[in-house]
Amino acid sequence: MHSNIIIIPMMVALLIPFYEAYRDDNVWQKLLAFSSIACKTALITLVASVLRDDWMIGVVGVLILSVGNAGLMLLAHIVKRVNEA
Repeated sequence: MHSNIIIIPMMVALLIPFYEAYRDDNVWQKLLAFSSIACKTALITLVASVLRDDWMIGVVGVLILSVGNAGLMLLAHIVKRVNEA
């Protein structure tokens, strides 16, 4: 019950970048919104792992934090190169 009090506001905060990505047509703003979603999802995973005392879920959260944004940065560079050509 107490874990829901922490997780529910985090899920509501996760919806804000979805709205921003939907509203804006700029590719860079969408990439920033998706990066924010990835970071917030990883933090929710880490909080859930601490509350459940399950460190394997925490390892997944750390992997999302360390590798997930690198993929978005590679995508940003690809989009930049395509727009320059």
